[in-house]
Amino acid sequence: MDNDRSLIFSYLALRKTIGILGIALPFVLYFGALLVFQTGIQSSLSSYYHTGMRDVFVGTLFVIGFFLFAYNGYDLADKIAAYVACISAVGLALFPTAPGGATASNAVVTGYIHLGFAAIFFLALIYFSLFLFTKTNPFKAPTRKKLQRNKVYRVCGVTMALCIVLIVVYFLLPGETASRLKSLRPVYWLEAIAIVAFGVSWFVKGEAILKDED
Repeated sequence: MDNDRSLIFSYLALRKTIGILGIALPFVLYFGALLVFQTGIQSSLSSYYHTGMRDVFVGTLFVIGFFLFAYNGYDLADKIAAYVACISAVGLALFPTAPGGATASNAVVTGYIHLGFAAIFFLALIYFSLFLFTKTNPFKAPTRKKLQRNKVYRVCGVTMALCIVLIVVYFLLPGETASRLKSLRPVYWLEAIAIVAFGVSWFVKGEAILKDED
């Protein structure tokens, strides 16, 4: 019984840690670059790879990837989704986005690989929030807190999906329109919102809030 309880606590702690990392990442990158390196806001979260915050960006992705690898979940779907998210998180760290104005073929190719891993990463996270976290025991009625948590998961999943769609729309805009919006850093803010939504989803899954009453 004690072993089962310890295992439950360890999984809850794992989920909460993943959530905290996701919520903190945009703020740490922004304020770290601004306060330590006097670097302004970047065009995207991934662009912080090319600033003094590179080690923080890469290190956080590796840590998230490691925790996702260690996450087994409840069934095979959980494990596969966690492995896919793990590989894509590590891929994001190993294949950085192309720096602004890059024309070298290897930098451009690496940038496209980075975009591919980013798409897979967020699709896996959306799948977690909308389909895995919302599962309920078919033999038990969901508790009031479980129903509330499911609402949070769905809001987070839809938020991530909407952010990704808006990023795609931004890149499809006519050049003149996109140029006018560029100074607002739309990709950065949409990515930041998406990654915070991911963090909130996992933080709630760790029962840091909305925990079932004993």
